[in-house]
Amino acid sequence: MKTLKNKITLNLDGDAEVSVKGFIAPIEYTQYNFHVEWNELANLRVAEPEKQYPASIFCDFLPKGTVTVGTPWEIEHTGAMELLRQLHPNPSLGMRAELPPHKTESQGLWACLRAYDTEFAYIVFRIHAQFDLKDGWFTPSQFTGHLVIDRVKRSVVFFQMYVPEGTINFGAKWKIDPDEEGHITDSGFCPQMELRAGIKNVGQYTEFIESITQEEVEHKLSLCFYKSQQINWVSLEEALEMAPAQQKPIHAISIDGPLLDESC
Repeated sequence: MKTLKNKITLNLDGDAEVSVKGFIAPIEYTQYNFHVEWNELANLRVAEPEKQYPASIFCDFLPKGTVTVGTPWEIEHTGAMELLRQLHPNPSLGMRAELPPHKTESQGLWACLRAYDTEFAYIVFRIHAQFDLKDGWFTPSQFTGHLVIDRVKRSVVFFQMYVPEGTINFGAKWKIDPDEEGHITDSGFCPQMELRAGIKNVGQYTEFIESITQEEVEHKLSLCFYKSQQINWVSLEEALEMAPAQQKPIHAISIDGPLLDESC
């Protein structure tokens, strides 16, 4: 296996302008019909369909020093929050819960250099955030994304930040009765919640100097959030084959939600 050692520096011309388009499609499904009965979910739409940003906003997604392929770094909050406000005016990075605010392992903003060549650098990132609504809050499973920069021109070539598709890709909590404590929880599917700028397939046929796969970079980023991802999970079928050979007991876990995002 090749060891990745080359360190590169990533910069942007902060005075350039980047036009970002925003999209929120109508919610298609919730388990308890929140998207029909709760007006805030029924009418959830993008705050600003298009907005101009200085490239300095995207500097917050870059590492402060040199970086190698496959090594994650933390994203600065300021730029991410500004972009999230294009989707909804009240984003939060605190991942609010029923209890008083406290830090959980699901909080954070992380990025990782997936690949680069002489002209372009390809960054993958993951952000956990939620939107505060009048009578509750809306929590996407995650925001994943891509940032491609032109290393020579120091410009943003492509940017995308979106909630991945899935059977369920968000959770919501609604305080139906203001006189009662607590919220009612629901989950559902929104087909599109996205910010996008530039040309998606730029450099797709390039020969990288160094790279890792999309699957590898996504796993590295998930490790930044969830300790459960450090476990070498196997299916029950695999465990039944491995246990006798290794003379080990089987530890089986049954759950009703995902372990690697905030969709439930």
